Amino acid sequence: MPAVVVEPDLPAMARAASARVTAVIVTAIETRGVANVMFAAGSSQLAFLAELAREPGVEWARVVGFHMDEYLGMNDRHPASFARYMHEHVVEPLQPGSFYFLDGASLVPDAECARYAELLRRHPLDLCCLGIGENGHLAFNDPPVADFDDHRDVKVVALDDACKRQQVGEGHFPGVEAVPPYAITATIPALLRARDLVVIVSETRKAAAVAAALEGPVSSACPASILQRVEHATVYLDPASAAGLRDSRA
Repeated sequence: MPAVVVEPDLPAMARAASARVTAVIVTAIETRGVANVMFAAGSSQLAFLAELAREPGVEWARVVGFHMDEYLGMNDRHPASFARYMHEHVVEPLQPGSFYFLDGASLVPDAECARYAELLRRHPLDLCCLGIGENGHLAFNDPPVADFDDHRDVKVVALDDACKRQQVGEGHFPGVEAVPPYAITATIPALLRARDLVVIVSETRKAAAVAAALEGPVSSACPASILQRVEHATVYLDPASAAGLRDSRA
């Protein structure tokens, strides 16, 4: 089971997650000379990323960044693009030494998946910063396509309706019909292969998914439930996202 930390409010959760991420990055740089870090996009990550930008002592020039998913058929100028999110909330404020972007506008998606998978093989992840979706997804591994034993590292997936509704609810699109039907995502085995996982989840709308992930059966019906089999993860929650847990483990 992962360690679960419930902080008293969102700012405290952001500070705790940021401190943990900083420690992992600093250790990786001290040990291997570089830290390979994968970031998640989404509203749950914003407070944490803002706090991370204020952390002293991180040699960001020695950090290699990745992100875990992107809409297919979307360029980085679109307001909902995760590449744009990474530019605004990771690359510009943190200034990592390098950052590898998924190309959602690629005309050959399978080739783009292969390119990114090769980058991940060349730069084994020291840290993966995750969120949990309202449908329990990790990255864009929604319940219909999540595969705990996937032989691929990056793949094209169809987004399920619950995922699309979440994107609309977060203000990224005017309606479900505007959400791209497909995306590129790192697979669950690729995410879990990171040496350390930091999972950051806030808001009441995520409470049911968090409870299913941490206290329900391990099943692709809730992809994040695979975290129950992971020892190298720490889950950071605020009271709202932890509200559905029987055992808050605070």
